[in-house]
Formats: sequence, structure tokens, C-alpha cells
Amino acid sequence: MVTVTKDMTALEKKMLALGVREEDIVESFIRSSGPGGQNVNKTATCVYLKHLPTGLEVKCQRQRYQLLNRNLARHILLSKIENRFKHDLLQRQSLRAKIMRQTRKKPKRIKLKILEHKRRHSEKKSTRRKIREIEIA
Repeated sequence: MVTVTKDMTALEKKMLALGVREEDIVESFIRSSGPGGQNVNKTATCVYLKHLPTGLEVKCQRQRYQLLNRNLARHILLSKIENRFKHDLLQRQSLRAKIMRQTRKKPKRIKLKILEHKRRHSEKKSTRRKIREIEIA
């Protein structure tokens, strides 16, 4: 039992760090499926958790015991929430970097190169004859 209490404090620390409250988690117990015999058929060892603010759901039936499954399900749920926060943070950072790249001032050398390309393209287009001039000639 000592390991469970140590693990619970680590779990509580992680929940606090992520801002997940116990009230935001809906927990229910379901009968497991698969091997396990009489224990699986008679007891509800499968744990279902749903985090209401994010809508993430977890179902855990790895162990024969409900207490272990509860603990595992919470760890899985917290890792999913953490991954979502990291993904959102990376998206915001990449969007910010994209906007900075788009709005930054171009170097003078690149501006001159673009203008030179535009000038050459304009000359090329001006040397072309119009369709009416071709029909008359």
C-alpha cells in the first residue's frame, strides 16, 4: 500500500501542474471483457474516465484490480491532456513564427533582385507584338 500512496502524491502533483481538478473528471466502473474468468464476470474492474473541459476519454482494463486500473487510467488521462497542451503550444508558436516571417522586412539585396526580375519580365512582354498587328501584317 505504501507504493500506492507515493504514486498518488506524484499523480496529484501532476494534476496540479496541469490544472486538472478532480471535479472535472467523471469516473465510472464497467465490467471488463476478455480473460480473467470469474473475477472479470462478477466485478466491475474496468475504469472509464472522462475529462469534461477537454472531452478526452480513457478506458482501462489492464489489471484484474479496480484500484490499479483507476490509477493507470488517471496516468493515461493526464498524459493525454499533457500531449494536447504541448500540441496546442507548438501550434501557437509555429503560427507566431510564420507571421513574423511574413511581416519581416526583406533585405535590400533581395528587393533589388525582385525588381530586376520584374524589369526583365516587363521588357520581354513589351517586345511581344499584339494580335492585331500580326493580322494586319
